[in-house]
Amino acid sequence: MTQIERLAEWVGDGGVVVLSGAGLSTESGIPDYRGPTGAARAATPMTYQAFTRDPAARRRYWARSHLGWRTIGDARPNEGHRAVARLQALARVDGIITQNVDGLHQAGGAHGVVELHGNLARIVCLGCGALTARAEHSARLDAANPGFAAAVTRINPDGDVDIDDAALDGFAVVGCVSCGGMLKPDVVYFGETVPAARVSRSFDLVAGARTLLVLGSSLTVMSGRRFVVRAARDGVRVAIVNQGPTRGGPYAELTVDAALGEVLPDLLHRVERAAIPR
Repeated sequence: MTQIERLAEWVGDGGVVVLSGAGLSTESGIPDYRGPTGAARAATPMTYQAFTRDPAARRRYWARSHLGWRTIGDARPNEGHRAVARLQALARVDGIITQNVDGLHQAGGAHGVVELHGNLARIVCLGCGALTARAEHSARLDAANPGFAAAVTRINPDGDVDIDDAALDGFAVVGCVSCGGMLKPDVVYFGETVPAARVSRSFDLVAGARTLLVLGSSLTVMSGRRFVVRAARDGVRVAIVNQGPTRGGPYAELTVDAALGEVLPDLLHRVERAAIPR
């Protein structure tokens, strides 16, 4: 029995919880950090402390993020996202936990997704807590910065880009329309803690699963790996589909090193075929 055949049997049993990472979105044009399409980042990702305390860092971030949103916002779900949504519709996938902030699971038809690190399509006010759509915020930034353009040298998976700092001169940041407060994307920065309710919900999903299926994550950071550790500890089967090495190897009963855009449609086909009465 091949690894794909075995995985199809596990998924066909139902009770699957998906834990997805950046590797699931690379075929939608969003790079990852550590997989085959990733590259070492030239600068440290924005921290919450720098964003809130340093006006220059905040202006630099918003300029880069404003340009990056044009790529992230235009990204479309790929065959992998659609396969996961179809498996959910077939009642084989009971829950989806994602480390991604691109919203592509939902765009691909999935529902009830736990977004561990938030979603770039939302903007939150740190003063009054008001949420606004990213499209509305982008329109305000366009109006405040007519003609702003810069040469993009790299697109980063967390939604910003690398540009020459000289291009930042004069870029204007806008505040909350309700209270004038500081705005940030509704995502978890380095130095922030994932909201406890999301973590609790994720652990609950894992506790009720037969299989934890990791898709496109190297599990380098503990934010995602902790769910794999808990699953293995509690006797939940762990399967990993990822291109390249992961830190989940010691916990996984089944590992497939292959492109998700190839594996997931094949997996879906096998599960659908097995479900047809004979």
